[in-house]
Amino acid sequence: MKPTFEKLFGFDSAKHNVRTELLAGITTFLTMAYILAVNPAIFSALPGMPSGSVFTATAVAAIIGTLVMALYAKKPFALAPGMGLNAFFVYTVCLGMGYSWQFALTAVLLEGLLFIVLTVTKVRSWLLNAIPGTLKKAIGAGIGLFIAFIGMQNAGIIINNDATLVGLGKITEGTALLAMIGLFITAGLVMAKVRGGILWGILATTLLGLLFKDPSTGEPITRLGGVVSLPDSVSPIFCKFEWGQVLTLDMLVVVFTFLFIDMFDTMGTIIGVHQGAGLIPDDGPRDNVPDMDKMFLADSIGTVAGACLGTSTTTTYVESAAGVGEGGRTGLTALSTALCFALALFLSPIFLAIPSAATAPALIIVGVMMMPSIKRIHWDDYCRAIPAFLTIIMMPLCYSISDGILIGVISYVLCHAVAGKFKEISITMWVLAALFICKYIFI
Repeated sequence: MKPTFEKLFGFDSAKHNVRTELLAGITTFLTMAYILAVNPAIFSALPGMPSGSVFTATAVAAIIGTLVMALYAKKPFALAPGMGLNAFFVYTVCLGMGYSWQFALTAVLLEGLLFIVLTVTKVRSWLLNAIPGTLKKAIGAGIGLFIAFIGMQNAGIIINNDATLVGLGKITEGTALLAMIGLFITAGLVMAKVRGGILWGILATTLLGLLFKDPSTGEPITRLGGVVSLPDSVSPIFCKFEWGQVLTLDMLVVVFTFLFIDMFDTMGTIIGVHQGAGLIPDDGPRDNVPDMDKMFLADSIGTVAGACLGTSTTTTYVESAAGVGEGGRTGLTALSTALCFALALFLSPIFLAIPSAATAPALIIVGVMMMPSIKRIHWDDYCRAIPAFLTIIMMPLCYSISDGILIGVISYVLCHAVAGKFKEISITMWVLAALFICKYIFI
């Protein structure tokens, strides 16, 4: 069995443990399973896209993309239709610009095909390698803050405040209290070096949710609405493309917006998770992320598959850091996540019963695990420190990995130019900065 694992998933019995890899995959799934509920809810705003069909499309797109990551790239990353990209699809392209969801699906398909071309021609690898080392370190820390913020927001620990934008939720009741208790349970397990501590923390918090009530509804926070549910057909949304406006300016803008967001979200996730887990050296060769072309291609294939199934851009999930934090290092972790998505197709009531309060502690703890890279930034060199700081802080504040990277690149070039350090700015960085500035001006 071990030689088969080595061949299929890059598993090395001298370095890796099957149980650890499987638990890591389950942990990743539990931290990102919310997409199975959120994606259909977002698409419900569009007539003609049944929530049941979108649920099935979401799960199958995640299965396909994650299996390609497991078997081809042999990496512990999971894929699914991306948050932010689904909102852009529904609220901007369809409801804002007035285009049909068929038009938007066509844009996603074209973006995915373009991604494949960029990957095969190694343009995406070239762009990743152009990112300076100081920004790569900042990306890891920024993603750590971002996913911790996501967890706190989902659990109601951090809430909207009209006066200050954000504020502290009522942490003495409901989901926020449950999440706080779960955080210290999970922290205790991690500090005690319990294998699978993050996963056990999620499960323990879910069980505690049976005893906690949501003040707004009076119902238990963890609610099991059944066990087995057959998946709906995707036929109403399968391959429903609209080719009549492929050559229009609006289509070009939409495709390239999807392209920018997906490309730099994926790039940031790959760099950040590798940095946070110590999988790449701090100051190694420029191509220090192994097999990145394969990871990019898995992402591209996932996007094309998702478009055909009837959902928005499928991308590499930052929540994969939770599985990596549990020790996942090979494609076996991704396989485990894909199998969980397959089970979710038929056992959706069980998986959807896991509340956000149970996954929030995992995201917060993983955020802590991703912070060590921050100490390797040269904070006494302001040409490096300022771009690094902006990269880190903009990710949670803009709620976007890609915006953090884009602003980091722009500030890196401007800071070095103002300081007269032109020799430290590569031609690629000049070009990227100019493109990113144009993106903010015109898109």
